[in-house]
Amino acid sequence: MEVQSTNIVVESQPLKFALPVDSEHNASEFRLFSMAAPHMRSFHLSWISFFCCFVSTFAAPPLLPIIRDNLNLTATDIGNAGIASVTGAVFARIAMGTACDLFGPRMASASLIILTAPAVYLTSIASSLVSFLLVRFFTGFSLATFVSTQFWMSSMFSAPVVGTTNGVAGGWGNLGGGATQLIMPLVFATICYMGAFKFTAWRISFFIPALLQTLSGFAILIFGQDLPDGNFSGLQKSGNKQKDKFYKVFYNGITNYRGWILALTYGYCFGVELTIDNIIAEYFYDRFDLKLNTAGMIAASFGLANVISRPVGGIMSDAVSKRFGMRGRLWALWVVQTLGGVFCVILGQVGSLTLSIVVMIVFSVFVQTACGLTFGVVPFVSRRSLGVISGVTGGGGNVGAVLTQLIFFKGTKYTKERGISLMGLMIICCSLPIMLIYFPQWGGMFCGPSKMVATEEDYYLSEWDSDEKEKGLHQASLKFADNSRSERGITKLNSATNAT
Repeated sequence: MEVQSTNIVVESQPLKFALPVDSEHNASEFRLFSMAAPHMRSFHLSWISFFCCFVSTFAAPPLLPIIRDNLNLTATDIGNAGIASVTGAVFARIAMGTACDLFGPRMASASLIILTAPAVYLTSIASSLVSFLLVRFFTGFSLATFVSTQFWMSSMFSAPVVGTTNGVAGGWGNLGGGATQLIMPLVFATICYMGAFKFTAWRISFFIPALLQTLSGFAILIFGQDLPDGNFSGLQKSGNKQKDKFYKVFYNGITNYRGWILALTYGYCFGVELTIDNIIAEYFYDRFDLKLNTAGMIAASFGLANVISRPVGGIMSDAVSKRFGMRGRLWALWVVQTLGGVFCVILGQVGSLTLSIVVMIVFSVFVQTACGLTFGVVPFVSRRSLGVISGVTGGGGNVGAVLTQLIFFKGTKYTKERGISLMGLMIICCSLPIMLIYFPQWGGMFCGPSKMVATEEDYYLSEWDSDEKEKGLHQASLKFADNSRSERGITKLNSATNAT
């Protein structure tokens, strides 16, 4: 009776979806202007909440010229504050990935957003270096919502469009890093216009990002859904989803070397983006003697490029995959990220304001496109430990930001322009390990698939032991393996079809 009722649910389930779905009920189309539940509603909730967290985390840099005078911050203090803002999310992202695997992206994301919102409110009463460092540190934890965003999209959309979906969701969320460069100076100027003293106005300004972040967290709780078929808790209670074991999920994820390589390379695309978000407004303000609003507008153009560039990375990843499979995704990632490093080197060398702005925009497009391309690969590294791999990769972005700011932008060892050029060289070097990523069923940049029998099922079912397979815990991975055959590329896919 149980089997019979399960079959009835499976056969009738696709009828309730507004978008076409695959065997996992993941959407096989991405309709940007749709709000259809659960797929597109999850998309919009994820990017909007991540956008709000980005605004909160980087609300301080556009106002640093005012804040540093009020709190008597030195260049070293400002560097430490920038490091603090991205350090907390390093481990938070890994923890977030595991939480998504075990409890679902809805509860994991909403909990973190709501728990970190008080730190944003408390920024308004920071009165010393220590208190300023603490609020920036705890606010930065909210950047771990990037992991839940990517996990959520990878759980809602199928292989042919997952790169596009991850790219748009991540890019539009990262857009907050640019938007805050416009929002905060405007809010500050408005409060000053209303009669507040500047050292009071910057404090009041922080209530705006804090409120936006709080509202987004509650919106996810009320309107969000973990999977196409429902929430983790409900599916586990009904027996439609088995509760996985923490240590197996975590161990499986951290022992997959592909995740660590992607963490390194992501550290020098997204990590660089975080670094630039922290330094670029002050860089233009000091080097070219600009007004605060003008420096903020120029700095905003770097982050605002995310509205196009990161989605282009996801779209590019899916496009090359249709022709060349996973090998095309890897090649595109390496080429684009390396070019981003080249333009970063150039940015530190140019001395004119106009040319600096042009090069910065070109650099931003390449480095953010590389971010989108990275998460075109991540969903295929592991199915059982998707959250852990996403967390490790996302955490790598924050580690890259921390190391880069420690080495090049802390104190006065290097000028900012020199630090930017050296950071570009780091991007080029840290992109090389992409060449080492190899999938036996699809190949790598320079090698084709394994000559031994290697299928998608062999790869994804290897994450489960025989006892777990007997209990049927591997069924979701089995469906994903079948749905990921498109990663063979047109030639391999056609030859496999002809052979059968």
